[in-house]
Amino acid sequence: MSRTVESDQHVSAAVLAAYSYCETVTGQQARNFAYGIRLLPTDKRRAMSAVYAFSRRVDDIGDGALPPEVKAERLDETRALLTRVREGGVAEDDTDPVGVALAHAARRFPIPLGGLDELIDGVVMDLRGETYETWDDLKVYCRCVAGAIGRVSLGVFGTEPGARGAERAAEYADTLGLALQLTNILRDVREDAANDRTYLPADDLAKFGCSAGFDSPTPPPGSDFAGLVHFEVRRARALFVEGYRLLPMLDRRSGACVAAMAGIYRRLLDRIEREPEAVLRGRVSLPGREKAYVAVRGLSGLDARSVSRQHLRRRA
Repeated sequence: MSRTVESDQHVSAAVLAAYSYCETVTGQQARNFAYGIRLLPTDKRRAMSAVYAFSRRVDDIGDGALPPEVKAERLDETRALLTRVREGGVAEDDTDPVGVALAHAARRFPIPLGGLDELIDGVVMDLRGETYETWDDLKVYCRCVAGAIGRVSLGVFGTEPGARGAERAAEYADTLGLALQLTNILRDVREDAANDRTYLPADDLAKFGCSAGFDSPTPPPGSDFAGLVHFEVRRARALFVEGYRLLPMLDRRSGACVAAMAGIYRRLLDRIEREPEAVLRGRVSLPGREKAYVAVRGLSGLDARSVSRQHLRRRA
């Protein structure tokens, strides 16, 4: 459960300015993420913006055009900032607004900051050019860059007092992060290939004749690319179903936030499943009006109930 909400009159101008900066970063760059956190109350929305802004900084270092050794230095600097946040070493008048906002959020909510260390670890894996032989191997990476963020977010959301099964909330948050990351990987196979990155497990690529990679807008000759995509889509759907078990443990607005973000990715998955080769021609995305519709469904609880019914049917 989250700590007592602090009113704006008890938040310094410097901290409010730092949060405003993080919210601007989130609004400009978050795309899907921003639709979910709009549903949160002010204190949680600000805290999630601070988490996003820090995560965005880490991702931008990894995805940028700097030489690998410079990226490594920047990641070390970012980890040092995180250590200062953890140790209470970031003053409210610090010149880094992301550090100021994250430090304040960490004082207000029980955020497991180690999850942000894991995010940095995941980006270091990218710098090393890691590839993944099996799904179990890929899960390690996904847990670093996405599952950990699910657990960090849960620190902001909190669980409802007396929520049944709340001891497994962090596990479900982690699983939902895996579902979102696998969806990202499917959506970005062409873009990643252009950056010499391959995330899908080598075992799966070989099984469907796709070991040659995805450096063109058409599938590798003789491959069953649609079969590969449908195989990974089924895996992601199973992760979504498991991860959605988190929702009844959250308060209404936190649950709506999670349902909105997850719902957008589930609809991306639907589009990818219907037209697998579209991911080789460009980035598959949803129009803004559909994202807004998903957010409304999240607030109403419709998506959560729909997925819960799917889960019950599968168990029957």
